[in-house]
Amino acid sequence: MLINVDYALFHWINELANSLAFLNETMRFLAQYAPYLFGVALLIYWFTFKMPHRMMVLEAVITVCIGFVISWGLGHLFYRDRPFVGHSVIQLIHHDPNASFPSNHALGAFALAAILWLHHQKFRVLWVILAVLIAVSRVWTGVHYPSDILAGALIGAGCAVGVHQFIRSRKLPGIFMQAAILFYEKWEQKLGLKPGEQARTKMIEHTSSVQMKSRR
Repeated sequence: MLINVDYALFHWINELANSLAFLNETMRFLAQYAPYLFGVALLIYWFTFKMPHRMMVLEAVITVCIGFVISWGLGHLFYRDRPFVGHSVIQLIHHDPNASFPSNHALGAFALAAILWLHHQKFRVLWVILAVLIAVSRVWTGVHYPSDILAGALIGAGCAVGVHQFIRSRKLPGIFMQAAILFYEKWEQKLGLKPGEQARTKMIEHTSSVQMKSRR
């Protein structure tokens, strides 16, 4: 029953590629290239040279890595063909006929949107909207079922919340993350990319902030 509903919903969304063909190029972009916008955002935050932003970026990387490991395991345990393998679909982008469940694109987009939301960054609503559009575009272009998208989104958002709460509720993860960033910044300073005094100031400010939050 659920499989039938899943395919019916997939068919309805995928058929929009015919009835709303003027949106197809936008959907191709969203399905293939829009996820890189999250990567660009993280790079921008990283190179603000602010410790809170770098902590957030490192948290995002950890979240996505955990999510992809979970996705890899589920993909092997519950292997599912792509829609275009077993059905006649409107396929707008090329894709290898590998595991369809869950969607890594949805997982990554929702994980990163959730991290930006949890850190109260500007434009966080727009990042969530972008994640939703990426998810829809993967069905629209014929490479995922809706349930693949839903599973990926839940895993991504769930990992983001779990990692965020784990880091905020314990001192050691934050200490190790700061130490890793400081180790990186030593090399950054040697290359002349960041003044040493700025690094120390940001570290002191953020350490105080983390300690205050952990005591609450």
